[in-house]
Amino acid sequence: MKRLLTELAGWLQSEGQLMDGVLVSGVSFDTRTLKEGDLFIPFRGEQVNGHQFVQQAIDKGAAASLWMKDEPDAPANIPLIFIDDPELAMQQLARSYREKLACKFIGITGSNGKTSTKDLVASVLSPYFNVRKTEGNFNNELGLPWTILSLEEDTEVAVLEMGMSGFGEISFLSDLAKPHYTVITNIGEAHMQDLGSREGIAIAKFEIIDGLQEDGKLFYDGDEVLLQALVSAHPKLDAVSFGHSENAGLSLGVMESGDEGSRFTVKGKIDGSFTIPVFGSHQVKNSLAAILIAHELGLSNEQIDSALRQVKLTDMRMQPVVAENGALFINDAYNAAPTSMEAALTFLQETKLRSEKWAVLGDMLELGENERHYHESIARQLGTISLQGILLFGPRMKWLYDELQKNGNETNVIWSENDYDPLIATLLSSIDENSIVLLKGSRGMELEKVMDGVLKA
Repeated sequence: MKRLLTELAGWLQSEGQLMDGVLVSGVSFDTRTLKEGDLFIPFRGEQVNGHQFVQQAIDKGAAASLWMKDEPDAPANIPLIFIDDPELAMQQLARSYREKLACKFIGITGSNGKTSTKDLVASVLSPYFNVRKTEGNFNNELGLPWTILSLEEDTEVAVLEMGMSGFGEISFLSDLAKPHYTVITNIGEAHMQDLGSREGIAIAKFEIIDGLQEDGKLFYDGDEVLLQALVSAHPKLDAVSFGHSENAGLSLGVMESGDEGSRFTVKGKIDGSFTIPVFGSHQVKNSLAAILIAHELGLSNEQIDSALRQVKLTDMRMQPVVAENGALFINDAYNAAPTSMEAALTFLQETKLRSEKWAVLGDMLELGENERHYHESIARQLGTISLQGILLFGPRMKWLYDELQKNGNETNVIWSENDYDPLIATLLSSIDENSIVLLKGSRGMELEKVMDGVLKA
Protein backbone atom coordinates (compact mmCIF):
# COMPACT_ATOMS: atom_id res chain seq x y z
CA MET A 1 0.00 0.00 0.00
CA LYS A 2 1.42 3.34 -1.03
CA ARG A 3 -0.99 6.14 -0.18
CA LEU A 4 -0.69 9.75 0.92
CA LEU A 5 -1.54 10.33 4.55
CA THR A 6 -4.13 12.92 3.50
CA GLU A 7 -5.94 10.21 1.51
CA LEU A 8 -5.98 7.89 4.53
CA ALA A 9 -7.39 10.71 6.64
CA GLY A 10 -10.12 11.05 4.03
CA TRP A 11 -10.89 7.35 4.25
CA LEU A 12 -11.26 7.77 8.01
CA GLN A 13 -13.11 11.08 7.72
CA SER A 14 -10.69 12.38 10.32
CA GLU A 15 -8.49 15.39 10.80
CA GLY A 16 -4.77 15.39 11.45
CA GLN A 17 -1.59 17.41 11.61
CA LEU A 18 1.54 17.77 9.46
CA MET A 19 0.03 15.43 6.87
CA ASP A 20 0.91 17.16 3.59
CA GLY A 21 3.23 15.16 1.35
CA VAL A 22 3.58 12.23 3.78
CA LEU A 23 3.59 8.87 1.97
CA VAL A 24 2.49 5.74 3.84
CA SER A 25 3.61 2.34 2.58
CA GLY A 26 2.15 -0.01 5.19
CA VAL A 27 0.72 -0.28 8.70
CA SER A 28 2.07 -1.63 11.97
CA PHE A 29 0.89 -1.93 15.55
CA ASP A 30 4.18 -3.37 16.87
CA THR A 31 7.41 -1.38 16.88
CA ARG A 32 9.41 -4.64 16.87
CA THR A 33 8.23 -5.48 13.35
CA LEU A 34 7.62 -1.96 12.08
CA LYS A 35 9.01 -1.11 8.64
CA GLU A 36 10.10 2.24 7.28
CA GLY A 37 7.13 4.13 5.88
CA ASP A 38 4.54 2.36 8.03
CA LEU A 39 1.58 4.07 9.65
CA PHE A 40 1.82 3.20 13.34
CA ILE A 41 -1.45 2.22 15.05
CA PRO A 42 -1.31 2.61 18.86
CA PHE A 43 -3.67 0.35 20.79
CA ARG A 44 -4.54 1.13 24.38
CA GLY A 45 -4.90 -1.92 26.59
CA GLU A 46 -5.09 -2.70 30.29
CA GLN A 47 -1.35 -3.30 30.59
CA VAL A 48 0.19 -1.29 27.75
CA ASN A 49 -0.70 1.98 26.07
CA GLY A 50 0.61 2.04 22.52
CA HIS A 51 0.70 5.83 22.52
CA GLN A 52 3.81 5.54 24.69
CA PHE A 53 5.62 4.03 21.70
CA VAL A 54 4.59 6.52 19.01
CA GLN A 55 7.85 8.49 19.19
CA GLN A 56 9.83 5.23 19.13
CA ALA A 57 7.89 4.20 16.02
CA ILE A 58 8.73 7.50 14.31
CA ASP A 59 12.39 7.14 15.29
CA LYS A 60 12.39 3.67 13.68
CA GLY A 61 11.08 5.05 10.41
CA ALA A 62 7.30 5.20 10.72
CA ALA A 63 5.87 7.81 8.35
CA ALA A 64 3.07 8.80 10.73
CA SER A 65 0.81 7.56 13.49
CA LEU A 66 -2.79 7.46 14.52
CA TRP A 67 -3.66 9.12 17.83
CA MET A 68 -6.82 8.64 19.91
CA LYS A 69 -8.68 11.91 20.40
CA ASP A 70 -9.10 11.34 24.14
CA GLU A 71 -5.42 10.54 24.67
CA PRO A 72 -3.65 13.62 26.16
CA ASP A 73 -0.31 15.16 25.18
CA ALA A 74 -0.31 14.47 21.46
CA PRO A 75 3.18 15.34 20.12
CA ALA A 76 3.02 18.44 17.96
CA ASN A 77 6.06 17.70 15.82
CA ILE A 78 5.04 14.48 14.00
CA PRO A 79 2.36 13.59 11.40
CA LEU A 80 -0.79 12.32 13.11
CA ILE A 81 -4.37 11.37 12.25
CA PHE A 82 -6.78 11.79 15.17
CA ILE A 83 -9.28 8.96 15.58
CA ASP A 84 -11.79 7.65 18.14
CA ASP A 85 -10.88 3.95 18.08
CA PRO A 86 -7.73 2.39 16.60
CA GLU A 87 -9.35 -0.98 15.88
CA LEU A 88 -12.25 0.57 13.99
CA ALA A 89 -9.84 2.88 12.19
CA MET A 90 -7.68 -0.01 11.06
CA GLN A 91 -10.72 -1.89 9.82
CA GLN A 92 -11.99 1.16 7.94
CA LEU A 93 -8.60 1.66 6.31
CA ALA A 94 -8.65 -1.98 5.18
CA ARG A 95 -12.22 -1.65 3.90
CA SER A 96 -11.32 1.43 1.84
CA TYR A 97 -8.07 -0.04 0.52
CA ARG A 98 -9.87 -3.27 -0.40
CA GLU A 99 -12.12 -1.26 -2.73
CA LYS A 100 -9.05 0.04 -4.59
CA LEU A 101 -7.58 -3.42 -5.27
CA ALA A 102 -8.31 -5.37 -8.44
CA CYS A 103 -7.03 -8.76 -7.23
CA LYS A 104 -9.09 -11.89 -6.62
CA PHE A 105 -9.88 -12.48 -2.96
CA ILE A 106 -10.23 -16.00 -1.55
CA GLY A 107 -11.66 -16.53 1.95
CA ILE A 108 -11.05 -19.80 3.79
CA THR A 109 -12.58 -21.04 7.03
CA GLY A 110 -13.36 -24.35 8.72
CA SER A 111 -12.98 -26.12 12.03
CA ASN A 112 -9.83 -27.92 10.91
CA GLY A 113 -7.53 -27.56 7.97
CA LYS A 114 -8.03 -23.90 7.12
CA THR A 115 -4.33 -23.04 7.47
CA SER A 116 -3.27 -26.09 5.44
CA THR A 117 -5.87 -25.25 2.80
CA LYS A 118 -4.65 -21.65 2.73
CA ASP A 119 -1.11 -22.95 2.14
CA LEU A 120 -2.30 -25.37 -0.54
CA VAL A 121 -4.30 -22.73 -2.43
CA ALA A 122 -1.47 -20.20 -2.27
CA SER A 123 1.12 -22.78 -3.31
CA VAL A 124 -0.79 -24.03 -6.34
CA LEU A 125 -1.42 -20.49 -7.58
CA SER A 126 1.95 -18.88 -6.77
CA PRO A 127 3.88 -20.14 -9.83
CA TYR A 128 1.33 -18.47 -12.11
CA PHE A 129 0.05 -15.40 -10.21
CA ASN A 130 1.34 -12.76 -7.82
CA VAL A 131 -0.12 -14.30 -4.65
CA ARG A 132 -0.21 -13.11 -1.05
CA LYS A 133 -1.65 -15.05 1.87
CA THR A 134 -2.44 -14.61 5.54
CA GLU A 135 0.73 -14.81 7.60
CA GLY A 136 0.66 -17.08 10.65
CA ASN A 137 -2.64 -16.88 12.46
CA PHE A 138 -3.49 -13.27 11.48
CA ASN A 139 -7.03 -14.42 10.76
CA ASN A 140 -9.18 -12.33 13.11
CA GLU A 141 -10.69 -8.85 13.30
CA LEU A 142 -7.22 -7.30 13.61
CA GLY A 143 -5.13 -9.76 11.63
CA LEU A 144 -7.27 -9.76 8.51
CA PRO A 145 -7.33 -5.94 8.13
CA TRP A 146 -3.56 -5.90 8.65
CA THR A 147 -3.21 -8.55 5.92
CA ILE A 148 -5.32 -6.52 3.48
CA LEU A 149 -3.37 -3.34 4.21
CA SER A 150 -0.12 -5.26 3.67
CA LEU A 151 -1.08 -6.30 0.13
CA GLU A 152 0.95 -4.80 -2.66
CA GLU A 153 -1.17 -3.02 -5.22
CA ASP A 154 -0.09 -5.40 -7.98
CA THR A 155 -1.24 -8.47 -6.02
CA GLU A 156 -3.31 -10.72 -8.28
CA VAL A 157 -4.66 -13.19 -5.70
CA ALA A 158 -5.11 -12.72 -1.94
CA VAL A 159 -5.68 -15.91 0.08
CA LEU A 160 -7.21 -14.99 3.43
CA GLU A 161 -7.74 -17.32 6.37
CA MET A 162 -10.75 -16.46 8.55
CA GLY A 163 -10.97 -17.68 12.13
CA MET A 164 -13.62 -17.20 14.78
CA SER A 165 -14.76 -18.15 18.26
CA GLY A 166 -18.36 -16.94 18.14
CA PHE A 167 -21.28 -15.96 15.94
CA GLY A 168 -20.94 -12.90 13.72
CA GLU A 169 -17.15 -12.93 13.50
CA ILE A 170 -16.83 -14.72 10.15
CA SER A 171 -19.63 -12.55 8.76
CA PHE A 172 -17.68 -9.44 9.70
CA LEU A 173 -14.45 -10.73 8.13
CA SER A 174 -16.21 -11.83 4.96
CA ASP A 175 -17.95 -8.49 4.58
CA LEU A 176 -14.59 -6.76 5.03
CA ALA A 177 -12.78 -8.90 2.45
CA LYS A 178 -15.65 -9.30 -0.02
CA PRO A 179 -14.17 -12.53 -1.46
CA HIS A 180 -14.69 -13.84 -4.97
CA TYR A 181 -14.24 -17.44 -3.78
CA THR A 182 -14.85 -18.95 -0.36
CA VAL A 183 -13.97 -22.31 1.15
CA ILE A 184 -15.36 -24.18 4.16
CA THR A 185 -12.98 -27.06 4.85
CA ASN A 186 -15.15 -28.94 7.35
CA ILE A 187 -17.23 -28.71 10.50
CA GLY A 188 -15.64 -30.12 13.64
CA GLU A 189 -16.02 -29.62 17.37
CA ALA A 190 -13.63 -26.74 18.10
CA HIS A 191 -15.34 -23.85 19.97
CA MET A 192 -18.16 -26.14 21.02
CA GLN A 193 -18.15 -24.43 24.41
CA ASP A 194 -18.91 -21.09 22.74
CA LEU A 195 -21.27 -22.19 19.97
CA GLY A 196 -23.14 -24.96 21.74
CA SER A 197 -23.33 -27.62 19.03
CA ARG A 198 -21.94 -28.72 15.69
CA GLU A 199 -25.03 -27.15 14.13
CA GLY A 200 -24.04 -23.86 15.70
CA ILE A 201 -20.49 -24.23 14.44
CA ALA A 202 -21.78 -24.91 10.91
CA ILE A 203 -23.97 -21.80 10.98
CA ALA A 204 -21.06 -19.68 12.21
CA LYS A 205 -18.71 -20.98 9.50
CA PHE A 206 -21.37 -20.55 6.81
CA GLU A 207 -21.31 -16.82 7.53
CA ILE A 208 -18.39 -16.71 5.11
CA ILE A 209 -20.92 -16.30 2.28
CA ASP A 210 -22.18 -13.02 3.79
CA GLY A 211 -19.59 -10.93 1.96
CA LEU A 212 -19.31 -13.15 -1.11
CA GLN A 213 -19.26 -11.28 -4.42
CA GLU A 214 -22.52 -11.46 -6.35
CA ASP A 215 -20.95 -13.78 -8.93
CA GLY A 216 -18.74 -15.54 -6.38
CA LYS A 217 -18.55 -19.24 -5.51
CA LEU A 218 -18.47 -21.34 -2.38
CA PHE A 219 -16.42 -24.55 -2.27
CA TYR A 220 -17.37 -26.72 0.69
CA ASP A 221 -16.96 -30.11 2.35
CA GLY A 222 -19.50 -32.25 0.54
CA ASP A 223 -19.24 -35.04 3.12
CA GLU A 224 -20.71 -32.83 5.84
CA VAL A 225 -24.52 -33.09 6.05
CA LEU A 226 -24.76 -29.88 8.06
CA LEU A 227 -23.21 -27.93 5.19
CA GLN A 228 -25.34 -29.75 2.65
CA ALA A 229 -28.45 -28.54 4.48
CA LEU A 230 -27.21 -24.95 4.63
CA VAL A 231 -26.34 -24.94 0.92
CA SER A 232 -29.77 -26.35 0.08
CA ALA A 233 -31.34 -23.49 2.02
CA HIS A 234 -29.60 -20.99 -0.32
CA PRO A 235 -30.71 -22.11 -3.81
CA LYS A 236 -29.24 -19.04 -5.52
CA LEU A 237 -25.79 -19.69 -4.08
CA ASP A 238 -23.21 -20.96 -6.59
CA ALA A 239 -21.73 -23.78 -4.51
CA VAL A 240 -19.44 -26.69 -5.43
CA SER A 241 -18.80 -29.57 -3.05
CA PHE A 242 -15.66 -31.66 -2.70
CA GLY A 243 -14.91 -34.83 -0.74
CA HIS A 244 -15.13 -38.59 -0.70
CA SER A 245 -18.77 -38.74 -1.76
CA GLU A 246 -19.34 -39.80 -5.35
CA ASN A 247 -22.03 -37.12 -5.51
CA ALA A 248 -19.55 -34.34 -4.75
CA GLY A 249 -18.73 -31.82 -7.43
CA LEU A 250 -15.12 -32.98 -7.12
CA SER A 251 -14.82 -36.49 -5.76
CA LEU A 252 -11.68 -38.12 -4.39
CA GLY A 253 -10.90 -41.41 -6.09
CA VAL A 254 -7.95 -43.71 -5.46
CA MET A 255 -5.31 -42.52 -2.98
CA GLU A 256 -1.87 -44.00 -2.25
CA SER A 257 0.84 -42.91 0.19
CA GLY A 258 4.54 -43.22 -0.56
CA ASP A 259 7.80 -41.70 0.57
CA GLU A 260 7.17 -38.72 -1.69
CA GLY A 261 3.74 -38.01 -0.19
CA SER A 262 0.22 -38.76 -1.37
CA ARG A 263 -0.87 -39.66 -4.91
CA PHE A 264 -4.57 -39.49 -5.74
CA THR A 265 -7.15 -39.25 -8.48
CA VAL A 266 -10.19 -36.99 -8.73
CA LYS A 267 -13.32 -37.05 -10.85
CA GLY A 268 -16.26 -34.77 -11.45
CA LYS A 269 -15.68 -31.17 -12.44
CA ILE A 270 -12.06 -32.19 -13.05
CA ASP A 271 -10.73 -35.61 -13.98
CA GLY A 272 -7.08 -36.29 -13.33
CA SER A 273 -4.34 -37.50 -10.99
CA PHE A 274 -2.24 -35.36 -8.64
CA THR A 275 0.52 -35.66 -6.04
CA ILE A 276 1.18 -33.64 -2.90
CA PRO A 277 4.31 -34.02 -0.71
CA VAL A 278 2.08 -34.29 2.36
CA PHE A 279 0.67 -37.24 4.30
CA GLY A 280 -2.90 -37.91 5.37
CA SER A 281 -6.20 -38.31 3.54
CA HIS A 282 -7.50 -35.18 5.27
CA GLN A 283 -4.72 -33.15 3.65
CA VAL A 284 -5.55 -34.72 0.29
CA LYS A 285 -9.14 -33.66 0.82
CA ASN A 286 -7.99 -30.11 1.62
CA SER A 287 -6.09 -30.09 -1.68
CA LEU A 288 -9.37 -30.62 -3.56
CA ALA A 289 -10.38 -27.06 -2.70
CA ALA A 290 -7.07 -25.80 -4.07
CA ILE A 291 -7.55 -27.79 -7.28
CA LEU A 292 -11.05 -26.39 -7.78
CA ILE A 293 -9.94 -22.78 -7.27
CA ALA A 294 -6.89 -23.21 -9.51
CA HIS A 295 -9.12 -24.67 -12.23
CA GLU A 296 -11.54 -21.78 -11.76
CA LEU A 297 -8.68 -19.36 -12.40
CA GLY A 298 -7.80 -21.10 -15.64
CA LEU A 299 -4.95 -23.45 -14.75
CA SER A 300 -4.61 -26.81 -16.48
CA ASN A 301 -4.30 -30.16 -14.71
CA GLU A 302 -0.62 -30.24 -15.61
CA GLN A 303 -0.01 -26.80 -14.13
CA ILE A 304 -1.93 -27.69 -10.97
CA ASP A 305 -0.10 -30.98 -10.48
CA SER A 306 3.29 -29.36 -11.04
CA ALA A 307 2.57 -26.73 -8.38
CA LEU A 308 1.06 -29.19 -5.88
CA ARG A 309 4.23 -31.28 -5.97
CA GLN A 310 6.12 -28.27 -4.56
CA VAL A 311 3.68 -27.51 -1.72
CA LYS A 312 5.07 -26.62 1.68
CA LEU A 313 2.61 -26.47 4.54
CA THR A 314 2.99 -24.41 7.69
CA ASP A 315 4.97 -26.37 10.29
CA MET A 316 3.25 -28.94 12.52
CA ARG A 317 0.66 -29.96 9.94
CA MET A 318 1.44 -33.63 9.22
CA GLN A 319 5.07 -32.48 9.02
CA PRO A 320 7.56 -35.35 8.49
CA VAL A 321 10.76 -35.18 10.57
CA VAL A 322 13.37 -37.94 10.41
CA ALA A 323 15.52 -38.58 13.48
CA GLU A 324 19.21 -39.48 13.22
CA ASN A 325 18.42 -43.15 13.88
CA GLY A 326 15.90 -43.19 11.00
CA ALA A 327 12.72 -42.99 13.06
CA LEU A 328 10.03 -40.95 11.33
CA PHE A 329 8.04 -38.38 13.32
CA ILE A 330 4.79 -37.01 11.90
CA ASN A 331 4.37 -33.68 13.67
CA ASP A 332 0.68 -32.80 13.56
CA ALA A 333 0.79 -31.00 16.89
CA TYR A 334 -0.42 -27.56 15.87
CA ASN A 335 -3.96 -28.24 17.05
CA ALA A 336 -6.47 -31.00 17.70
CA ALA A 337 -10.20 -31.66 17.84
CA PRO A 338 -12.08 -34.97 17.53
CA THR A 339 -12.39 -34.65 13.74
CA SER A 340 -8.72 -33.93 13.12
CA MET A 341 -7.67 -36.49 15.73
CA GLU A 342 -9.64 -39.14 13.86
CA ALA A 343 -8.06 -38.08 10.55
CA ALA A 344 -4.52 -38.25 11.94
CA LEU A 345 -5.11 -41.67 13.49
CA THR A 346 -6.63 -42.92 10.22
CA PHE A 347 -3.38 -41.98 8.51
CA LEU A 348 -1.41 -43.85 11.17
CA GLN A 349 -3.61 -46.89 10.68
CA GLU A 350 -3.27 -46.90 6.89
CA THR A 351 0.35 -45.86 6.43
CA LYS A 352 2.99 -48.36 5.33
CA LEU A 353 5.89 -45.94 5.70
CA ARG A 354 7.13 -47.75 8.81
CA SER A 355 6.12 -51.05 10.41
CA GLU A 356 6.23 -50.04 14.09
CA LYS A 357 3.70 -47.35 14.95
CA TRP A 358 3.52 -45.03 17.96
CA ALA A 359 0.81 -42.53 18.93
CA VAL A 360 1.72 -39.55 21.13
CA LEU A 361 -1.55 -37.77 21.94
CA GLY A 362 -2.25 -34.61 23.92
CA ASP A 363 -5.39 -33.03 25.35
CA MET A 364 -8.01 -31.64 22.99
CA LEU A 365 -9.09 -28.24 24.32
CA GLU A 366 -12.21 -26.06 24.01
CA LEU A 367 -14.63 -28.96 23.64
CA GLY A 368 -17.13 -27.86 26.27
CA GLU A 369 -19.19 -30.11 28.50
CA ASN A 370 -18.69 -33.22 26.34
CA GLU A 371 -14.89 -33.14 26.51
CA ARG A 372 -14.66 -36.32 28.59
CA HIS A 373 -16.73 -38.25 26.04
CA TYR A 374 -14.59 -37.03 23.15
CA HIS A 375 -11.38 -38.12 24.87
CA GLU A 376 -12.71 -41.51 25.93
CA SER A 377 -14.08 -42.21 22.45
CA ILE A 378 -10.57 -42.14 20.95
CA ALA A 379 -10.09 -45.58 22.53
CA ARG A 380 -12.30 -47.22 19.93
CA GLN A 381 -10.17 -46.06 17.01
CA LEU A 382 -6.92 -46.83 18.82
CA GLY A 383 -8.20 -50.37 19.25
CA THR A 384 -8.25 -50.83 15.48
CA ILE A 385 -4.57 -49.86 14.99
CA SER A 386 -1.61 -52.14 15.56
CA LEU A 387 0.53 -49.94 17.79
CA GLN A 388 3.83 -50.41 19.59
CA GLY A 389 2.90 -47.81 22.16
CA ILE A 390 0.42 -45.09 23.12
CA LEU A 391 1.85 -42.10 24.98
CA LEU A 392 -0.69 -39.69 26.48
CA PHE A 393 -0.05 -36.19 27.80
CA GLY A 394 -2.28 -33.79 29.73
CA PRO A 395 -4.94 -33.98 32.46
CA ARG A 396 -7.78 -34.73 30.02
CA MET A 397 -5.91 -37.65 28.51
CA LYS A 398 -6.30 -39.42 31.86
CA TRP A 399 -9.86 -40.15 30.72
CA LEU A 400 -8.52 -41.92 27.64
CA TYR A 401 -5.88 -43.73 29.70
CA ASP A 402 -8.53 -45.07 32.09
CA GLU A 403 -10.74 -46.09 29.17
CA LEU A 404 -7.88 -48.02 27.57
CA GLN A 405 -7.12 -49.76 30.86
CA LYS A 406 -10.78 -50.64 31.34
CA ASN A 407 -10.92 -52.16 27.88
CA GLY A 408 -7.90 -54.31 28.63
CA ASN A 409 -5.70 -52.74 25.96
CA GLU A 410 -2.53 -54.80 25.62
CA THR A 411 -0.49 -52.04 23.97
CA ASN A 412 2.11 -50.28 26.08
CA VAL A 413 0.23 -47.19 27.37
CA ILE A 414 1.86 -44.38 29.34
CA TRP A 415 0.14 -41.28 30.69
CA SER A 416 1.79 -38.16 32.04
CA GLU A 417 -0.19 -35.18 33.29
CA ASN A 418 2.39 -32.42 32.86
CA ASP A 419 5.88 -33.92 32.47
CA TYR A 420 7.26 -34.68 29.02
CA ASP A 421 10.26 -36.63 30.34
CA PRO A 422 8.56 -40.05 30.76
CA LEU A 423 7.33 -39.91 27.16
CA ILE A 424 10.71 -38.80 25.84
CA ALA A 425 12.50 -41.55 27.80
CA THR A 426 10.14 -44.22 26.46
CA LEU A 427 10.72 -43.19 22.86
CA LEU A 428 14.49 -42.88 23.28
CA SER A 429 14.68 -46.47 24.48
CA SER A 430 12.23 -47.90 21.95
CA ILE A 431 12.18 -46.32 18.49
CA ASP A 432 14.49 -46.96 15.54
CA GLU A 433 14.50 -46.86 11.74
CA ASN A 434 11.38 -49.06 11.70
CA SER A 435 9.34 -46.62 13.79
CA ILE A 436 6.80 -43.94 12.87
CA VAL A 437 5.64 -41.60 15.66
CA LEU A 438 2.49 -39.48 15.32
CA LEU A 439 2.27 -36.34 17.49
CA LYS A 440 -1.27 -34.97 17.83
CA GLY A 441 -2.68 -32.55 20.40
CA SER A 442 -4.06 -29.07 20.92
CA ARG A 443 -1.65 -26.14 20.59
CA GLY A 444 -1.61 -25.53 24.32
CA MET A 445 -0.11 -28.98 24.94
CA GLU A 446 3.08 -28.21 22.93
CA LEU A 447 3.59 -31.87 22.00
CA GLU A 448 6.46 -30.94 19.69
CA LYS A 449 8.55 -30.79 22.89
CA VAL A 450 8.40 -34.58 23.02
CA MET A 451 9.90 -34.81 19.53
CA ASP A 452 12.47 -32.12 20.32
CA GLY A 453 13.49 -33.99 23.45
CA VAL A 454 14.17 -37.11 21.40
CA LEU A 455 15.96 -35.32 18.56
CA LYS A 456 18.24 -33.36 20.89
CA ALA A 457 19.13 -36.27 23.17
